[in-house]
Amino acid sequence: MRPQQISKVYFSLTHWRDFKLKLFAEGIIIGFFVGVIIVLFRYLLEQAEGLRNAVYHYLQAGNSPIIVLLFLGLLCIAYALNWIVTFEPMSAGSGIPQVKGKILGLMEMNWLRVLISKFIGGVLAIGAGLSLGREGPSIQLGATIGQGLSQLFNRTKLEERYLVTSGASAGLAAAFNAPLAGVVFSLEELHKNFSPTVLMSAVAAALTAAVVTQHFFGVNPVFNFNGLPIFPISYYGYIILLGIVIGLLGVAFNRVLIKTLNTYEKQKLLSGMGKAALPLVTAGIIGFILPDVLGGGNNLVNELSAKSFSITILCILLAAKFFFTMLSYGSGVPGGIFLPMLVIGALAGSVFSHIVIQIGNLDSCYSTNIIVLSMAAYFSAVVKAPITGSILIMEMTGSFNHILSLIVVSMTSYFVADIFKIKPIYEELLERSLSKQGKVQVNMTSKKRVIVELAICIGSKLEGREIKNIDWPPQCLLISIKRGDSELVPKGDTRIQVGDYLYILANVDQEKQIHDLAKESI
Repeated sequence: MRPQQISKVYFSLTHWRDFKLKLFAEGIIIGFFVGVIIVLFRYLLEQAEGLRNAVYHYLQAGNSPIIVLLFLGLLCIAYALNWIVTFEPMSAGSGIPQVKGKILGLMEMNWLRVLISKFIGGVLAIGAGLSLGREGPSIQLGATIGQGLSQLFNRTKLEERYLVTSGASAGLAAAFNAPLAGVVFSLEELHKNFSPTVLMSAVAAALTAAVVTQHFFGVNPVFNFNGLPIFPISYYGYIILLGIVIGLLGVAFNRVLIKTLNTYEKQKLLSGMGKAALPLVTAGIIGFILPDVLGGGNNLVNELSAKSFSITILCILLAAKFFFTMLSYGSGVPGGIFLPMLVIGALAGSVFSHIVIQIGNLDSCYSTNIIVLSMAAYFSAVVKAPITGSILIMEMTGSFNHILSLIVVSMTSYFVADIFKIKPIYEELLERSLSKQGKVQVNMTSKKRVIVELAICIGSKLEGREIKNIDWPPQCLLISIKRGDSELVPKGDTRIQVGDYLYILANVDQEKQIHDLAKESI
């Protein structure tokens, strides 16, 4: 780290209140630009979906002789997607693992290239009908804007980490009209701690982005579930059972997704654009047989509550959506699994409600409640972020009176996934990416230096220990301790307390080691 940057870091630490206020202001700026970008992204996706539906309707109306043009167009899109991912590998896939890697200092992004590549690639892949979501690209687009602002204004690495997180929070908020979920996601999933500094900047960015998107798209939630009854306490046994079932399905999702990615890499038949061509051609065929499976699928969720589906059709939709999502994401094209994951959860919940209503004594008026609860449970099992899952579904459905049942089912499915020792999907995807880049082993010769913020929570292995008795990684330096509004100068006999925030100067590739120091003791 250059001397000028180090002096800026020390100034930030010694003027922490002013630093937090500056982050709050910068969060507002980031939120505005993220909101504008995501509005355009969502608008183009809506136009692409409308065009796709019109094309299939036209072909099904007796214009089949020109069907070859549809598949030629899909192959052209496959070529374009392959070129985009080759040009900028960081634009591949969901984008959330890349953002986590950037925040941890394990990956570098060329923010402008990623911004352009992810935007165009996401519109092409999702618009063409692949079972991918807009949320992952939105989060990465937001993160690139945060990084871009940081670099344009020559901010320190410490500040850049906060701005990237703020941008990611704004991206999720704008993608789903869910500002609170955007904030909690940045705390629970990206930073893995509830830092008040992260909270201030993330709140500013998420709220601003949500205001911008709601100005264009309105304030209605993504899923239209009107008049949901309150789930009775006497039926909570069904919620526990639902959490167990959905948790097991979440375990299957994670394992099959990783297996699919490994299969794509090992196979020799498809290479280059062939990987993208396979799911796109499959999408072309599915469009004539089962069009509800195409795209992210939020319209399908709305239909589950508005229409009556037989259990046979629901099982077909569930199986088709599951495997088409695997095929789409495994190809490595830009697009997320967030929204398809929620759709799979909703379909599984609908199947569950049909069975329980037929063989149990569950009132059919609660079938939509089961769908809502299943989405939260599935998200919690796959991502292993139950608080985010509960709040996200609450905001996406407008069901603010169901927080207790959402938390119960989310925690149940989370425990099921934990029993099977399933890693959070984005953490596992990040580890795969780092392994492919040869970055699994920490390189202690790195000369890049960063300031790491370490939160001490209840049960942390550092709680109550003196600084001199901690086995710190080599070449790192504890430079400050924030305890409330006070700043402590670290000494050998200083005892670390719960609620402390440690600021450690370290090699950029030592961040994971340092964060591991503060994990809960087992």
